[in-house]
Order: sequence, then structure tokens, then C-alpha cells
Amino acid sequence: MLIDRGCAHEARGSDGAPLVSCGRWRRPGVAEASGGGGDRFPYSPSVRLGDPFTLCFLLSGFAPVVLPGAMWRSCLRLWDEGRRLLNRPRGGLIASVGPGPNPRLQARAYAPLTERKRFYQNVSITQGEGGFEINLDHRKLKTPQAKLFTVPSEALAIAVATEWDSQQDTIKFYTMHLTTLCNTSLDNPTQRNKDQLIRAAVKFLDTDTICYRVEEPETLVELQKNEWDPVIEWAEKRYGVEIGSSTSIMGPSIPARTQEVLISHLASYNMWALQGIEFVVTQLKSMVLTLGLIDLRLTVEQAVLLSRLEEEYQIQKWGNIEWAHDYELQELRARTAAGALFVHLCSESTTVKHKLLRE
Repeated sequence: MLIDRGCAHEARGSDGAPLVSCGRWRRPGVAEASGGGGDRFPYSPSVRLGDPFTLCFLLSGFAPVVLPGAMWRSCLRLWDEGRRLLNRPRGGLIASVGPGPNPRLQARAYAPLTERKRFYQNVSITQGEGGFEINLDHRKLKTPQAKLFTVPSEALAIAVATEWDSQQDTIKFYTMHLTTLCNTSLDNPTQRNKDQLIRAAVKFLDTDTICYRVEEPETLVELQKNEWDPVIEWAEKRYGVEIGSSTSIMGPSIPARTQEVLISHLASYNMWALQGIEFVVTQLKSMVLTLGLIDLRLTVEQAVLLSRLEEEYQIQKWGNIEWAHDYELQELRARTAAGALFVHLCSESTTVKHKLLRE
């Protein structure tokens, strides 16, 4: 689009020198750009996407203009910075250098790897002073912020060790949801306390998936009523609250007492379990479905399908794309199952276990 070999005119610089000739861009140098101030650019017979000269013309709407030397220098700095960022190794922990804090590096201090070649043979667990530790051969596992990876229960340690042991030649960190949840609990990168975690989870109730209903088509309206209403009725009876549903884009009006009751209920969980609850809520986009799953009212499969009810309806109507819809479904199931398991494994020593058994 930039090259027009049939141009009938020539754009000229401030000194009258042609900038476009026979479909080729000429870059103004010291001699060509009087008053431009500056920097010499070698002549190039064609425009290459990605260099600062082309970038300037792209940003200016493909107009052949003469830019001052200061602007050329700015373009060059941007181009060099872009090349440096693109060539930098991706992932990994970036730590501060030197005795003092480094604000630029601290901003990217929590950047875990996505894949890595497997570097260990055996995985084992040992009990330390702070809990149960994971050993990769003879090395202790660390978090992305270099803290000792220690979990509160032996069952959770076994589950995490199983994740590491099941990795093949390549460690795929994005498949290790239990490990990720443990890292989040140990490092707490967002620096939130228990009250903040609880309120973040309860806030999803205002936009809960199963509280928003459609007005048409009639078949989907009936499907939502038959599948979602029983879950809402169970939650209202289970916690003695009022939730309801609405067809308005604003959603239902959740009473303040409902939020207070749910906040009080979540306060019975420890910090680790709350990390798992919030993780499940963000996967299902529903506080009600998460409560049903954690309280064993719903299975993982049921909770996931109820959260995807409208999407499943459209798939039944228009067909399924295996490489897209099937992958999304399996990935959502894996994340939801890991989050629910994490909550239960972190709740063994709390009153939550007794509450669940009593129900």
C-alpha cells in the first residue's frame, strides 16, 4: 500500500528535494532536510515495515512528510526500545539488583514461567517446621518470589507433588493449577488481607451469571428457569437469604443482609481456602454456583455446565467447534476442579470440614 510505482507527482522536502520518486521513499538526511536539524538516514530503495521511518508514515496516515531531527531521534529510541523488549527472554523471575529497591524491576517481580524443560527425576514430600515441603530430587521447591514452598496439609502436598511428577519432558506450568494456587497463597502478590479476599468474592454476586435472565427465545427462557432456579432456591434456603433473578441489564437487587450473611459464612474459611474460593468464582462467574460446588450440592461437571448454559444452548443449536469449544470446556473443568479440591484440602483443620459433614 505504501509503494505506488505509478505516481504522477513527487512530494518534495523543504529544500525542494524529492521524497517520493518512482514509487521509492527517500529519507531526508542532513543535506536534504534544511532546518530539520539533523540525523542522516541512508537511502533505501524500498520501505520496510518495522523501521522508524515507515512507522512515522504509518502514524501520519501514509502521508509523505518531512519530520524534524528531534522527532527522528524519538522514533529511533522507540524502535531500539521495541527491539530490546522483543529480544528479551520471556518469563522468569525478575528481582531487584543492588541494596536498594528498584521500582522498574519491582513492577515485574511476579512473572512465572509458562514452560520449562524438566530438570528433575524424582518428586518427594517432607515435613518441615512450617508445614509440608516439595522436593525435586534433592532441591526444595521455591515460589516465584523465592520463598520456601510450604503447604499446610499433607494431602495438599501429595496433590501438588503429583502435579510435578506427572509432567513429561516439558514442565507446563499453566496446567499446574494447584501449584499456582499455592504460589498465590504463599506470595500473596496483590497483598490482600482476609477481609479483602472475602469482599472480592462476594462482589461477584452483583453480576452473578445465573441471576441474569433473557426474555427470548422462549426455549432458552424455559431452560434457564428449569436449570438455574433450583440452585438459587437451594442457596436461599441453605443460608436463609434472598437472592432472586432479573431480566434487567442491571441485574437483581441483592439485599444488604444477603451479602452480610455470605461474608460471615466465608469468614469461617482460612486464607488459603479463600484464595481457592475466589479462583472458582472467577472461573464460573457465579458466587451461587461456587457455594453449591464447595458445599457439595453440585459436582464439577454440573457447576461448569450451569455456568455455560447459554453457550451450550447455542452449541446445541448451531453446532460445536471441537478445537475451540471442547478445549474451553475441558480447561474450565480442570480449573474449577482444581479450585474446589484446593478449598477442601486447605480446610481440613478448620470448622469448615465439620460444617460440610453436618450438611
